Amino acid sequence: MILIEAPSNLGLKEPKPGKEPGVKFFPSAMERACFPALAGIKQKVQVTPPAYSMQVDEESKVRNADKIVGYSKQLANVIGDQIQQKNIAVVLGGDCSVLIAAALSLKRNGNHALFFLDGHTDYVLPHQSGSSGAAGMDLAIVTGNGHDKLTNIENLKPYIEEKNVYCVANRDVGVDWYVKAIVESNVNYYDLYTLRSNGFLGIVDSFLNMISLKKLDGFWIHFDVDVLNNDIMPCVDSPQDDGLNYYELKQILEPLVRSQLFRGIDVTIFDPTLDRDGIYGRQFAKEFAALLKNV
Repeated sequence: MILIEAPSNLGLKEPKPGKEPGVKFFPSAMERACFPALAGIKQKVQVTPPAYSMQVDEESKVRNADKIVGYSKQLANVIGDQIQQKNIAVVLGGDCSVLIAAALSLKRNGNHALFFLDGHTDYVLPHQSGSSGAAGMDLAIVTGNGHDKLTNIENLKPYIEEKNVYCVANRDVGVDWYVKAIVESNVNYYDLYTLRSNGFLGIVDSFLNMISLKKLDGFWIHFDVDVLNNDIMPCVDSPQDDGLNYYELKQILEPLVRSQLFRGIDVTIFDPTLDRDGIYGRQFAKEFAALLKNV
């Protein structure tokens, strides 16, 4: 298992004029919380992103599109090296646009599935986005929806087929057009309330069985920490009511990370500038490390 630090905030808009998104400090906050040691991770590499800007690309209508493409290729090279060496990659973002790099790397190395664990679906096209940020469009992008500049890097569109994606635990269900988009796609979609009523293990088993039946090369997990309950994870840019607790998270992630088909995970959106005393970061480091220990 190797830790890859990807402290990019290129996929987000400024939280206030002149202030960069603080998610770039997530990896360093996890270092201070002793996450690598707790998880038993002894190898680390950092992939430094380009400087943040607020520029919206005129062609794609996505903020920092060219920088994200360049950074995604660079990060994909590092992730790909680990996939080829059969090492589990743990990527700490940054914002959700780092998923583009992971998905690009997966496509370079076969045909993979994606378990998308997020408080939002992120299945949004540029003209529907209020922020023009790739962090809110990442699932659409990696499944080939949107401008080719981001969806068709190296002519590999789609990086992951919609039918091989499980989008799980979204609770932003009050906007009809937003939910309709994912429901009408080929993505396997289970919002938080369906997930709880159907049972966590049943949906995880269904995902793993799908991969085996289709003889895919493995799977990746995208884990946006805003999927967690705001009481235990308020350090995010788009907090919502409800959300998973750590026991529920364990029920979902534990069988996934123990699978022989597991290739890696990216973790995103934790903003340490919203965690001045480090309380939430230390708890997250402890809980997440326990899930990964001895993987």
